[in-house]
Amino acid sequence: MPLPTHVEHQLAVYSPPLNTGLDIVYLEDDFLVVNKPSGLLSVPGRGERMADSMAARVQAEYPETLIVHRLDLPTSGLLMLARSPQMHRKLSDLFQRRQVHKRYTAVLAGLVAPDQGEVALPLITDWPNRPRQKVDHVEGKPALTRWTVLDRDANTQTTRVELMPVTGRSHQLRVHMMSIGHPILGDPMYASREQRDQAPRLLLHATELTLPHPNTGQPVRVISSAPF
Repeated sequence: MPLPTHVEHQLAVYSPPLNTGLDIVYLEDDFLVVNKPSGLLSVPGRGERMADSMAARVQAEYPETLIVHRLDLPTSGLLMLARSPQMHRKLSDLFQRRQVHKRYTAVLAGLVAPDQGEVALPLITDWPNRPRQKVDHVEGKPALTRWTVLDRDANTQTTRVELMPVTGRSHQLRVHMMSIGHPILGDPMYASREQRDQAPRLLLHATELTLPHPNTGQPVRVISSAPF
């Protein structure tokens, strides 16, 4: 299935949001957490026109920072950057060992019937249509997402959910929600045209990061409310 024309256009024409200053949610000597706006790359892409990114904007004020993980271009929310190579290694190790617990808020198309559930479907890059991902039961990597319904809106036929990814595959939340018949509203890759048009952006926001501090072991919890 080839990429829709609107997706090819979005990937070809990168128009990042205006830089109105950093929205730093958590700041200390070892690392910081910033709110990434929707439409901004986490790290620079190829070429000068793709240079603007959350990492670049943070490094303009905190040159020592190194990004620890990424969010998709249309996803907003909490993004963590280490403030030294040593802390970058420690934080990366926590992510790799799944010691960093992530929560997202999303608005889905349709009314989700169960109050909670999980999706365990293996994912792989759809190479002819990359960066699109797809479910592949033979060669895909294991992926697990847990979800809980927060609210149902019968008028708009939408459901607000909390998503808790156990694994961290590319586009995992977006593909998993599509796979259960409830794509995230505004998704340029995985939603129908009608579902895309129901929102001005992808309604997916990284709302919480919880982790043991790499140096002290004390719990750190960072929260950011969804802007939708």
